[in-house]
Amino acid sequence: MIIDLEVPTGKAGIVPEAPEKWEPPDYTMKQIYDAIPSHCFQPNTLLSLGYVLRDFAFVLVLGLAATQIPSLPFPYLRQVAWFTYAFVQGLVFTGLWELAHECGHGALSKSKTFNYNTGLIIHSFLLVPFHSWRFTHAQHHKSTNNLDRDIAFVPRMKEDFDNERATHSKAWEMVEDTPIVALTTLFFHQLIAWPIYMAINNFAIERMAAAPWWKRSHFYLGGDGPNFKPENTKDVLVSDIGIVLAATGLWAAVNWFGAWNVMLFYGFPYLWTNHWILTITFLQHTDVSIPYYPTKTWSFLRGAASTVDRDFGFIGRHLFHGAIETHVLHHHSSRIPFYYAAEASDAVKGVMGKHYQSDMKTPYLWAFWKNYTQCKFVVETEKSSNIYFFSKNE
Repeated sequence: MIIDLEVPTGKAGIVPEAPEKWEPPDYTMKQIYDAIPSHCFQPNTLLSLGYVLRDFAFVLVLGLAATQIPSLPFPYLRQVAWFTYAFVQGLVFTGLWELAHECGHGALSKSKTFNYNTGLIIHSFLLVPFHSWRFTHAQHHKSTNNLDRDIAFVPRMKEDFDNERATHSKAWEMVEDTPIVALTTLFFHQLIAWPIYMAINNFAIERMAAAPWWKRSHFYLGGDGPNFKPENTKDVLVSDIGIVLAATGLWAAVNWFGAWNVMLFYGFPYLWTNHWILTITFLQHTDVSIPYYPTKTWSFLRGAASTVDRDFGFIGRHLFHGAIETHVLHHHSSRIPFYYAAEASDAVKGVMGKHYQSDMKTPYLWAFWKNYTQCKFVVETEKSSNIYFFSKNE
């Protein structure tokens, strides 16, 4: 089936940026698994533990180095040093977050005990309810780019976008797309969107939006909400206890060292981590080159192919553990540990051929800004095709 993507330009200057022809993938998951070297499916627990300990050692070394910042002689130098510390520590925190993500998929060890305990410790340290996140993240993997069921950066349909925009005031319409307004909105989004998503799931798709916010929360123990089943209650409770213990530790640190010191050493790096997690997830699943499907035309393989690999240089490969560069592979087989992901990704590219999507040339943060400002809604590119692509507002 070949989809012709010639869409007429409307009054608002909406033009598609998708490929001129789109052929849904026709390879099979068996071909994918057959192509990946067998050792890539065999995690090394000691090696995985070594990476976890390495990243915690980075956290400790950076924290100890930061204790010397107050002794720097010039105020501006101290400010630069604190900013640098927060930025670099935020990168290390994000790498730890990605290791916990691997644990959530059972990828760091054959031992469920190792994966779950390690993931719980790391994510609790970063104020993420590990098991609760694990359950909702599994839903994302089971429904990637499904417009009806996915829960990660699900794009709006054109009609929904138009209906929402119709409620805006004329004054807001005049300024909402200006760079300064977009940048300000983006700043606050990156600052608070992740913890709000954890607390109330404010990005809920329609089936979840029908439930009150407390039942959508990643901390909800009832078992009758849209995210968790009654048999998940024990794991959700364990996650909540992990967060309570971490919050108690932070409160004790505030009382012992002072709120501002805790903010300098932990709070600002934590905010950087929130930014990177949102940025990474957004760019993995938002691009004019990838299709989105309603349930009637979606399949697991189509969803897995509708992801994007990008390049973030040394930071992406070594601090973020390749999560950005090998995400297409990750959606085809999420149990492959990150230290085998590059090798497995090369094998998968050979099977996917032209269906493999990547952008290794656009600078990472520029790609983020471009997609954030341009990817507003998706349109059906051929009538009755039930395949959607982002349109660009010129």
